[in-house]
Amino acid sequence: MSEQSTDLRETVRQRYAAAAVKVTEGSTACCGPEPVEVDENFGSTLYAADERDALPAEAVAASLGCGNPTAVAELREGERVLDLGSGGGIDVLLSARRVGPSGKAYGLDMTEEMLALALANAEKAGATNVEFLKGTIEAVPLPAGTIDVVISNCVINLSVDKPAVFAETFRVLRPGGRIGVSDVVADDDLASDERAERGSYVGCIAGALSFAEYRAGLEAAGFTDIEITPTQPVADGMHSAIVRATKPASTEAPSGTAESADACCGVNACCTSAETAADPALGVAEAKSASGCGCQEN
Repeated sequence: MSEQSTDLRETVRQRYAAAAVKVTEGSTACCGPEPVEVDENFGSTLYAADERDALPAEAVAASLGCGNPTAVAELREGERVLDLGSGGGIDVLLSARRVGPSGKAYGLDMTEEMLALALANAEKAGATNVEFLKGTIEAVPLPAGTIDVVISNCVINLSVDKPAVFAETFRVLRPGGRIGVSDVVADDDLASDERAERGSYVGCIAGALSFAEYRAGLEAAGFTDIEITPTQPVADGMHSAIVRATKPASTEAPSGTAESADACCGVNACCTSAETAADPALGVAEAKSASGCGCQEN
């Protein structure tokens, strides 16, 4: 990673760490935490009132996104969901409610302060089917093929290596899995320096991809059925957008994203004495059954 990229990532980390601290300190005040200051295009007002009311005030106050990816992704009972850049946990907690006790919602964040806030919010919400992971969205700490849906709320634009994000998203999704993302996207005729003139990197503007760049990045990672739909303007030539795409049900992963040669049907070292489930939450038999694998016996 270049020095400039490292500096940008640290700037992003500091901005969101400060937001988490503000919410945490505000929770001790008499009237509860005040929302982190953002304009009308970002934040908790993009969620329905009944969704906000069902969550801890701290989760709502820490919302900094540009949409509602849990609605975009059309989550279903029993699904396994991963939220890239989960922040204070609002989308993880909403996802957990949608997928129910038979499903699971993971949140991934690189910021210690946000992770601490998210864990506290999950405890307050009584959510038992959630798990928060520390890491970057360019190197997801989950096995390949274990997630049904990947969501994200105005975070991919903050990445300093978006091709890596798309490749990792493709890797962790099961065949037939999908993404439902809210993000900021630029008009195709806006150059990088013009995007930077409209807002900062940490403000989700300068680092945004154009519509064509976003589509090309997803296609290069292997995604199909790509839809990028603008929803509202956030700056001149810049839009909040809904991004949907699918990992083909049967495909060879692009170079650099393939599983090891001895992995099949969600099982590593399939049909040998050393076989293990790719998903540590499942047994070998469960992993084979879930994938429809024809190799049921050693």
